[in-house]
Amino acid sequence: MNVWIAIVLTAAGCYLVKLIGLLVPAGALERPLVRRLAALLPVALLAALTAQQTFGAGHGLVLDARAAGVAAAAVALVLRAPFLVVVGAAVLVTAGVRALGG
Repeated sequence: MNVWIAIVLTAAGCYLVKLIGLLVPAGALERPLVRRLAALLPVALLAALTAQQTFGAGHGLVLDARAAGVAAAAVALVLRAPFLVVVGAAVLVTAGVRALGG
């Protein structure tokens, strides 16, 4: 029963967020600060999610094969590799480190 309560509350919350977004005056959304924040917020959230999933384990901080994969992806990005090459490098390095016992 608790799961359904959580689902209903989440759906209602999503609906309210969308409704509030529609009720915001257009003039408020055209401000330079708001436009800049709207452009940077998804990048910051994705970076935080990536860091949490890579370096977090429960309540602790870990350095394992995932960190090596993210480092390989970062190197591929610095070298301006195509997206699939970046993902492939991360996968291969992560699998290689895990295969070696890391």
